[in-house]
Amino acid sequence: MISLHIFLISILQGLTEFLPISSSAHLIILPAVLAVKDQGIILDISVHLGSLFALLIFFREDTVSLIRGSINLVKLDLRSKETKLLMKLITASIPVLLMGLFFKINDIDDLLRSIEIIGWTMIFFGIFLYFANRLGKKEKKIWDWTYKDSILMGVFQVLALIPGVSRSGITISGSRILGYKRYDAIRLSMLMSIPTIMASGALLVPGLMEGSYDVSFFEILVSFILSFFAAFLALVVLLKYIYIFQFTPYIIYRISLGFLLLWFVYT
Repeated sequence: MISLHIFLISILQGLTEFLPISSSAHLIILPAVLAVKDQGIILDISVHLGSLFALLIFFREDTVSLIRGSINLVKLDLRSKETKLLMKLITASIPVLLMGLFFKINDIDDLLRSIEIIGWTMIFFGIFLYFANRLGKKEKKIWDWTYKDSILMGVFQVLALIPGVSRSGITISGSRILGYKRYDAIRLSMLMSIPTIMASGALLVPGLMEGSYDVSFFEILVSFILSFFAAFLALVVLLKYIYIFQFTPYIIYRISLGFLLLWFVYT
C-alpha cells in the first residue's frame, strides 16, 4: 500500500504540471496543509518523469519531429524544419536553465518557497494570463516560431522559477502576446517544458546520491504511473475544452486560491 501523501503528490503533480496553475506552488502547499514532511528527491524525480512521458506520448507527432531534428542535427543538416524547431527549442531553454542553476547554487529557490509569495503570484499572473489571452492579433502557428520569439519566450519562462507563476501559464501568456494562436501557444509551451523537466530532474540527481531513502520500488513505480495518467488527463482536458472555456476556469481558480492563501497568511 502507498501512503495518502504519495498518492496525492503523484496525482497533484500530474494534474498541475501542464495546466497554467503552477505545479511547484501546489507541491509546496500540499505538505503544509497535510503537515507532513517533503516527499523526497526520489519521488520528485519519479512524478516528473511520469508527467514527461505523458507529454511525449500525447504530443507524439511533435516528439517524432524533435527526434528527427536531433538526428538531422547530428548529421549537421540544419535546413529541415524539424531541426530548426529543435534549435529554437534549445534557444528558448537556455535562459531558464542558466537562471535555474544560479538559483540552485545560491539557494534562492528555497527563499521563494513562501505561501505569501505564492498567493500574490497566483493572483497577479492569473490576471496577466487573462489579458495576454485577450489582447492583440493571434495569427501565428508553431512553424512560424522565430529565434527572436524563442528568446523572448525563454525570458518569460525564467519567471516560472518563482513558485505560483506557472511555467505553462507564463509561456502560454508570452506566446499569446507574441501573436500565436491558442492551440499553437499551448503546443509551444508544452514543447518548451521537455528540456525544462529533464533539466530539473538532472539537478535533483546529485541529491539522489546522498543518503538512503525510506521508499520502496513499488511506491516509486506507482507514483510514476499515477503522475503519468493524471498528466495525460490534464492535457486532454486542456486541449479539448480550450475553445469552449478558453483559460477562464484556470484564471478563476488561480485568483481564488491566491486570495485564500493571502487570507490564511494575513489573518
